[in-house]
Amino acid sequence: MQGEQRARTIFLWLWTLITAVKLVVAARLPLFVDEAFYWQEGQHLAAAYSDLPGLTAWLARLGVEIGGHHVLALRLPFLAIGAWLPWAVSRIATRWFGNVAGWQAGSLTLLMPLSATLGMLAVPDVPMAMAAVLCLGAGARLLRTVDAAAAMRLALGLLIGALSHYRFIGVIAVGFIALLLLPQGRRMLRDPRIWVALAVGVLAWLPLLAWNADNHEAGLKFQVVDRHPWDFQWTGLWFLVIQPMLVTPLLCVAMWKVAVAGTRAGGGARAQWRYFGLVGGVSTLAIFVLGFFTDVERISFHWPLPGYLALLVAVPVVLNGWPRWLRRTAWWMAGAGLALAFSYYLMASTPQLREQLAGYKYYPRNFAGWQPLADAVREELQQMPPGTKVLAGNFKVGAELGFQLGDADIAVLPHPLNDKHGRSVQLGLWGQLHDGKRDGPMLLVLSPSDQRYRELLDRYRAICGQVGPLPPPRVVSNDHGFQRFLLFRLPAQRDEGPCITPAMAWFDAPSSGEIVAADLHVKGWAFKDGVGLSRVEVLLDGRPVTDAVYGRNFDIRSAWPQSTDPQHPNVGFDARLDTRALAPGRHWLGLRLHGHDGSVEQWQEQPFVVPTR
Repeated sequence: MQGEQRARTIFLWLWTLITAVKLVVAARLPLFVDEAFYWQEGQHLAAAYSDLPGLTAWLARLGVEIGGHHVLALRLPFLAIGAWLPWAVSRIATRWFGNVAGWQAGSLTLLMPLSATLGMLAVPDVPMAMAAVLCLGAGARLLRTVDAAAAMRLALGLLIGALSHYRFIGVIAVGFIALLLLPQGRRMLRDPRIWVALAVGVLAWLPLLAWNADNHEAGLKFQVVDRHPWDFQWTGLWFLVIQPMLVTPLLCVAMWKVAVAGTRAGGGARAQWRYFGLVGGVSTLAIFVLGFFTDVERISFHWPLPGYLALLVAVPVVLNGWPRWLRRTAWWMAGAGLALAFSYYLMASTPQLREQLAGYKYYPRNFAGWQPLADAVREELQQMPPGTKVLAGNFKVGAELGFQLGDADIAVLPHPLNDKHGRSVQLGLWGQLHDGKRDGPMLLVLSPSDQRYRELLDRYRAICGQVGPLPPPRVVSNDHGFQRFLLFRLPAQRDEGPCITPAMAWFDAPSSGEIVAADLHVKGWAFKDGVGLSRVEVLLDGRPVTDAVYGRNFDIRSAWPQSTDPQHPNVGFDARLDTRALAPGRHWLGLRLHGHDGSVEQWQEQPFVVPTR
């Protein structure tokens, strides 16, 4: 009893503390771009959408309807599911392994970074995890005895999963394999009540199937074919490095011991123990193997979560068999992993801290700069004629601006990014894909940070083809330019003439992060198609310090043969700066580019380091 009381107290303290922290972070964290699009989908209620079934959008709509137009309100239904999840895992573990193990399983769910942070973002993985746990608990109970209550719970889990994500098909397949491998599972599948539950699960896919039938299977093709290379790629091995970090190493070892135990028959092993091990082990192994062939460009580290939740149910039994020092290390390591995960989200939610990540691989670009962009858009609209409409360069800008401005109908230009994320068809169904025609003034908002640099000039030229020559832009630069936006006032009637693009530049010296001497030699190139540049200012930590000598012979036409800057090949610049007065540490080198058309554009800054002297 004393051990049970201690385990229960630890769980309740952890649940209270972690839930409170999640609420605080969720209230401060800007919307991730996918969350903004789910909000937009929720403002156009439908049975299914081009990228997902309907449940995520419905939950997002429910949140703002109840709590108002705020990021926390939008996330509240997802936070509620995330808060429910540890209790559900605890209940399953309690049923099969006792009260102490039950509370410990709930605590581990609260500490494992992948499950602990669930719900802070309004994403489909949240209801999908809920569905997986409902099915897991129902399946374990049905292995012992088939009854109507457990069958109804299974049906509910299958229903929620089908409305959450295409990936839930994998959860169903793994559960079916686990049942077939168990004698009790094969016996269970002969009961008609199970097939009634399965029929409910099948019917839940009908809205998504109907949407695909009406739209040439666009959603199915995107999820199964278009987004995956289906060619072998060695990057799948990163799974073995990333996943132990995300679930913490010792907890990862314990989960794999559960998975291995699930493959062993006989020896008095419980059917439920084997069931949890098989579901979690088969799921994780399948995702690892698929990782060699599937999409690696977008975030996929969360895919194994349903399998991990199955393994967590039995992990306390494994941990309790370890030496005390190792068991304590596993718990503290999980807590440290959770602290690091929360620290990242806190940095992403705090502009001053987020700025420190600029220039690093883990800079949270998709969270950055949306509020300053919205403020700039409002200022521009106030200075433009009444009735001016906003035109976004891609779905990310359209969705994020839509949430900030309270407008779910912002028009969006065709963009490869829309196709890459499976959103073009949906935008077309809403009538929001812009064809370049206009019957009034428009404010065009572009996000060059979303484009690969080598493709940026072609993108600018494509936009010229869509909307005509581009006037001088207003630059909205965040975090040293690692999130930049360009705002263009387009007149009511399309202009004709040569394509004038935003300026482009590059530092040849110093290199990013270079440790510099007292005398810093700055050199590189810059150009602006259509009109050329008249002046290049050099900025140091955001302040102008000198003009670079511009017009050096620097022939870059082999890299940019399509460029029409009239000053080619004389587009090089150089300058020298004295850094002896600078404090040791990281500093930022920037450019302000002046075009012959009157444009003034601040370029992305580049870090360099002044050593301690």
